[in-house]
Amino acid sequence: MADPPQAAEAGPRQNEKQRNKGKKKAATVDESELLTVPDGWKEPAFTREDNPKGLLEESSFATLFPKYREAYLKECWPLVQKALSEHFVNATLDLIEGSMTVTTTKKTFDPYAIIRARDLIKLLARSVPFEQAVRILQDDVACDIIKIGSLVRKRDTFIKRRGRLLGPKGSTLKALELLTNCYIMVQGNTVSALGPFSGLKEVRKVVLDTMKNIHPIYNIKTLMIKRELSKDPELRSQSWERFLPKFKRKNLKKRKEPKKKNTKKEYTPFPPPQPESQIDKELASGEYFLKERQKKRKQVEEIKAKQADAVKKRQEERNKAFIPPKEKPVVKTKKASTEKKIDIEAIKEKVKNAKKKKLGALPVEEVKLKMAADEKKKKKKK
Repeated sequence: MADPPQAAEAGPRQNEKQRNKGKKKAATVDESELLTVPDGWKEPAFTREDNPKGLLEESSFATLFPKYREAYLKECWPLVQKALSEHFVNATLDLIEGSMTVTTTKKTFDPYAIIRARDLIKLLARSVPFEQAVRILQDDVACDIIKIGSLVRKRDTFIKRRGRLLGPKGSTLKALELLTNCYIMVQGNTVSALGPFSGLKEVRKVVLDTMKNIHPIYNIKTLMIKRELSKDPELRSQSWERFLPKFKRKNLKKRKEPKKKNTKKEYTPFPPPQPESQIDKELASGEYFLKERQKKRKQVEEIKAKQADAVKKRQEERNKAFIPPKEKPVVKTKKASTEKKIDIEAIKEKVKNAKKKKLGALPVEEVKLKMAADEKKKKKKK
């Protein structure tokens, strides 16, 4: 027979073995089945039956909006009030202060409705159109406002990277919207995103990487590959690292070399020589042994010598204005050659002959030949 203490020890050991067996059985169950959400499943909507007594306290949120949004908000405010009244939330627009306020009422039963209303007025303030901003009131839609203004120091580089996020004619932004199922609005120093939680996570990553000088096209490629892999049910539980592309960062720009290069001196175990004091310098030059009157006289002479040099330099600069500039050497022009003499009498004869001729008349020789031909014809006829 076993002793009573040994029997007591055997009891807990058996219990531990049974627990370990239970854990092993649980481990054999496929973890992917536990983690995956069935397709088409939706969380049931929050109704008044879930919170029949309503809220105990009134809560409110307010946000400011820029001046250029005033006209648009004034137009669409009745639609905002109508959308929020379905969730029993009041909304007020103050055009004097430039603010929007949302408050709960006694009829409000959903405690998260005020948070959604707060996100709605935030999106409207960040230039998101009302048609898109109203979607935040749905259960499966969330929003994220990413601040990008302080991520880059220089304004020029910030504008370039923000433009890179938009792409040519907004093509990059449209591709991101299609891959993440989110609405993205780039306005000023913020990026507003609206859509499912998984998509918002990807949008934030792409935006922050773009501001860190990583082109969005790389992230778009990985998102496209992930989208295709998610369609395959066998690959859901596996790692996708082997399929995703790995981009190496290349620094093409060379580092600017400093103008002054600090060259390291050779190491010596001996300390540097002690600098000379003012007394040592005076002893070396012999000034130490001079009297005070002589020292003052020497100082005055040095000052006068410096002043004389300064006056001389100043006078030279003034005299520069009176020094005439060097004249260019005069180039002698060659006289026109008078070798060819003009025959005036020949020109006069030509002019006289031209005057005698009538406009369109034949020359004299041709006239004589014509007359001779006419005479011959008359003789033949006779």
